Amino acid sequence: MATYLDFELKIKNIQESVAAARLKNDTPAIEILEEELKKEVSKVYSNLSDYQKLQLARHPDRPYAMDYINLLLKEPIEIHGDRHYRDDLSIVCYLGYIDNQKVMVIGEEKGRGTKNKLQRNFGMPNPEGYRKALRVAKMAEKFDIPILMFIDTPGAYPGVGAEERGQSEAIAKNLQEFSILKVPTISIVIGEGGSGGALAIGVADRLAMMEYSIFSVISPEGCAAILWNDGAKIEQATEALKITPEGLKEAGLIDDIIKEPNIGAHRDKEAAAMEIKKYFLEALSSIREQDNFLEVRYKKLMSYGSFQ
Repeated sequence: MATYLDFELKIKNIQESVAAARLKNDTPAIEILEEELKKEVSKVYSNLSDYQKLQLARHPDRPYAMDYINLLLKEPIEIHGDRHYRDDLSIVCYLGYIDNQKVMVIGEEKGRGTKNKLQRNFGMPNPEGYRKALRVAKMAEKFDIPILMFIDTPGAYPGVGAEERGQSEAIAKNLQEFSILKVPTISIVIGEGGSGGALAIGVADRLAMMEYSIFSVISPEGCAAILWNDGAKIEQATEALKITPEGLKEAGLIDDIIKEPNIGAHRDKEAAAMEIKKYFLEALSSIREQDNFLEVRYKKLMSYGSFQ
């Protein structure tokens, strides 16, 4: 069963009417309703607030890392473990092909269904997850394989065990090591980009965001609780944080925004996957055309936070 947000209810009603008309084989009604649906989708998605975009970024039907991996990757081989402690299932790593291009994919996976969500820790990696990501990235560097990363996490897991095993050190190590990898790296925020949990696989030659994703130093709920001691002010916090792709692109903190299907990635996963494939291949080609992409990456990273 598809999940609909409050502002999508009219879309749901029209889609149900279209389905009913198809059962009756009522062609004239189908044509009228589909035109009405197109207008309603355009109206709704062209006037989204920042809070509504946050809701879309967290939508339960939104494609996760494994959805994109299954749609994009040919001959996939999963790589497990950090060789230190254990295999963290909230970070997935695959070697495979996108078209004819060999690629290493690293993604944060939230999981579907209660059992899988628990196994994936709701997409909140432990330090061994980030160490697995770094191990795989170093393997890709050794064999000159470009890296594609999917960011989708509420944040790094804040549990006692994670802190005991060096959560902050693992994230800091990734920031350091990913900044000097000698292979092209492309990172895409596909849903939620939460704090250091997102940054740990967000240092790249190209950092892009899906149109209805968010990237934030803190969750809007956490921000509202800290600033106003009122979790109900989440909409105000979302607006103030400037966590949508447009605001971050304007601030120079991301490189590109990847357009989603008119009705959103949560309604058309295949079309969204094709947009990611197109972006990855074009970005990879552009990076390889640069005389010294490592120097370009360094200058980009050093420019973060500058202002006049």
